[in-house]
Amino acid sequence: MATKERYINLFTDYGFKKIFGEEPNKNLLLDFLNELLKEEQGKIRDLTYLKTEQLGDTHIDRKAIFDLYCENERGEKFIVELQKSKQNFFKDRALYYSTFPIREQAERGDWNFKLKAVYTVAILDFVFDEDKDQPKKYRYDVKLSDVETNRVFYDKLTFIYLEMPKFTKKLEELTTRFDKWLYVIRNLNRLERIPDTLREQVFDQLFDSAEIARFTPDQVRSYEKSLKYYRDMKNSLDTAFDEGKEEGMKERDREIVIHAFQQGFDIKMIADLTGLSVEEVEAWNPNIKK
Repeated sequence: MATKERYINLFTDYGFKKIFGEEPNKNLLLDFLNELLKEEQGKIRDLTYLKTEQLGDTHIDRKAIFDLYCENERGEKFIVELQKSKQNFFKDRALYYSTFPIREQAERGDWNFKLKAVYTVAILDFVFDEDKDQPKKYRYDVKLSDVETNRVFYDKLTFIYLEMPKFTKKLEELTTRFDKWLYVIRNLNRLERIPDTLREQVFDQLFDSAEIARFTPDQVRSYEKSLKYYRDMKNSLDTAFDEGKEEGMKERDREIVIHAFQQGFDIKMIADLTGLSVEEVEAWNPNIKK
């Protein structure tokens, strides 16, 4: 499968991690997070990539595998997740993931329980059903707050959701650096050259890193495999969600799993993407005679 696009699709695993998850491009992630968190973070001066696989406290605990996990110079943690398709209980998953960087801060012996801040950033290639009545609102900043006063009760746990399909600004409508970042994330693979509006050093670097013609043959193959996976899984899961919209939750889960198996995805992959357990996925495997 040869792609005709000049630049990679940032919603593929390969594209996302090449631009934001590689040490030579760390300044791109740093710039993006600085624009995203400018008002409350101040300036993040440095980031350190951490291992993305997190284990539970015991061997029977579930583990978490983050897309990106990093730490700034103040010891604050950042989980950056790319979600390509609708997923049951995605908000639950984001909350569960946030517990790992919280728990790993525990110190042995006497400890006063003081914690560093944890940020979970979710870049979504879909819109939550409950958000469809707000077509202009694409960014959600979530903290623990008091219901009556709306005052933030605890400011060290933050979830930021970016519903990218709602970001529809055109080049001439981009007024901030953050606008430019969202435009690039959503439209990179649709562009044929760097627009004059984006002629800044950080975006020049991004476009250079994202140009498929600069890839080695192995990199091209890896990207094309990731692109096929993205297209197939997104179509499969989105179709299943749409078809199952009026059905019960359990029936919708079953339809999603069957669609995924029909597309050739393995059990673990389906479990990771749907949030279901391996046992639940296996129970609906149409390839196993009941």
